[in-house]
Amino acid sequence: MPTQLPPGALYGDTLRSHKVAGFDLSERAYSPHFKTPRHSHERALFCYVMKGEYTETYGLRTRECKTSSLLFHPAGELHTEYFHDSGGQSFIIEVEPLWLERVQEHSGIQEDPIDLSGRDLELLVRKLYREFTLMDHASPLVIEGLLLEIIGEASRRGPEASRQTPRWLSHARELLNERFTERLRLSEIANAVGVHPVHLAQSFHKAYNCTMGDYVRRRRIEYACRELAASDMPIVDIALTAGFCDQSHFTRTFKNCTGLPPSQYRESFRRH
Repeated sequence: MPTQLPPGALYGDTLRSHKVAGFDLSERAYSPHFKTPRHSHERALFCYVMKGEYTETYGLRTRECKTSSLLFHPAGELHTEYFHDSGGQSFIIEVEPLWLERVQEHSGIQEDPIDLSGRDLELLVRKLYREFTLMDHASPLVIEGLLLEIIGEASRRGPEASRQTPRWLSHARELLNERFTERLRLSEIANAVGVHPVHLAQSFHKAYNCTMGDYVRRRRIEYACRELAASDMPIVDIALTAGFCDQSHFTRTFKNCTGLPPSQYRESFRRH
């Protein structure tokens, strides 16, 4: 008989946890080859994979969950997880039903499991994690605001939104995801997907609520966040590898996006 876990009851070892407004936030660690029994959660939740890899089975489907994967599990969804050789570490946000009801009219993600990996949400999730580790008097307000942003962005990428997006536009976005470190020209992308550059620019902005340049900049910053948090690569090398022309340009852009210079952002992860 599958187990339904009540709020705050999760598998794995608790590294830290907080209750904030309508959320239970928890950072958890999993040993190598750990396997959860078939279970569901009483509350819907987001799961961000911070380290490691695992295979998840839900319904008749399976998916590989790797570092930087972001997943949404609706309440009551049955699933199991099997962690690979390196084990894993995840940041989990359980969402109170009454809070979800507040955004139900504007969000289409409450009833469907969604794999948000590879989307432009990682920067928001990392900001949320940083706030989770800080937890000062302003954190509840900041956390609620970030969750609203995450749900809003995730809604644009749910099953219904995907059906409404032309294949050529999705292809253009995939090209940006794959080649965000390069200096791509609008005409080059338009030619690759077979549409006029003006039509591509207008359609992209309408579908994703940002320009293509903004999207590429966001992907570069997401990459930099991962490297700063998880590696010892020099900041100048991260800047150049991410596609910035020099370290000073990278530092200005990074601070505008995250509120911290790269060195301070890295230090905030090393302290926790």
